[in-house]
Formats: sequence, structure tokens, C-alpha cells
Amino acid sequence: MNVDHPERDDAWNRDARDETETERLDRNWISLLQELRVVQTGVQLLTGFLLILPFQDRFADLSDVMQGVYLATVLFSMGATILLIAPVGMHRVLFRQHRLLELVSTAHRCALAGLVLLGLALTGVATLIFDVVAGGIAGALVGVATAALFVFAWLVFPKLVQRSQLERHPT
Repeated sequence: MNVDHPERDDAWNRDARDETETERLDRNWISLLQELRVVQTGVQLLTGFLLILPFQDRFADLSDVMQGVYLATVLFSMGATILLIAPVGMHRVLFRQHRLLELVSTAHRCALAGLVLLGLALTGVATLIFDVVAGGIAGALVGVATAALFVFAWLVFPKLVQRSQLERHPT
């Protein structure tokens, strides 16, 4: 389904689910909230962990490059936290204004952007940890591997599933 063009799915939803547009939007909103519940706690804990690192004794031992990686990672994590919580704030602002289509569409975009930032933050954390524990080469390799895994798991694999589904059931 394409949340930005829900009219493309109206016929399928009506036939397969016997669902009105409002029912579909309600279902999409509930589904999105469930997904956000999965990631919100983790990203908040990650951000909290990152915020205490500069107060640890060994933090001063980080190279300038790794301090830059740390600062970028904090920004990514904070951005992910903000974007993954934003749909709740939007819902409060738009509550009872009959703006469900805009809410679902905008929250969908926030969730996608938040997930990208979360992937970048986790890549930064993996890079930092391996750099400190096993050295710069290990940190760089693990950072690249982590980024590649996120790109595959969150972008490439879903597109492969989508393509496979379209080949089996062209519409």
C-alpha cells in the first residue's frame, strides 16, 4: 500500500477487506502506532546511553575522528527519537479535527525518516564500540558492515519481497 496515494488501494480494500477509507486509515494508524512502540523505547534508551558517554573517564581518549563520529551519532539518535515520537504530538494537535489522512501520511514519513536516522545512529554506536575495544580498523569495518546490513534489511530486502510479490500477482 502507498500511504501517499491511498486511492490506489481503495478498490482492493473494498473488495478484500470490505473496508471504507476511514476504516483503512484507522487500521493504518493503529498499525503505525504498534510499529512505533517497538522502536521508541530502544531509541530512547540508546539516546540516553549516548548522552552519558562524555562523562566517562575514557571518553577523553577518543580520537578527534571518533569524537566526531560520537557527535554525529548523538545527533542521529536525537533526530530519530524526535521523529519517532512526533506522530504522538501530531495526533494531539490534530485530535478531533478529522485530519486522519494527513496524520497517517505525515506520521508514515516521520517513521521512515526516524528509522533511517536510527540506522545511522546504530551504525555510529557499532563503529565507536569496536574502535574503542578492537581498534580503528575493526571500528571502520564494523561500521561499514552495519550500514550495509541496515541498507539490505530495511531497503533492499523489502524491495525484493515487493518485486517477488508483483511477479507472482501482477495487477
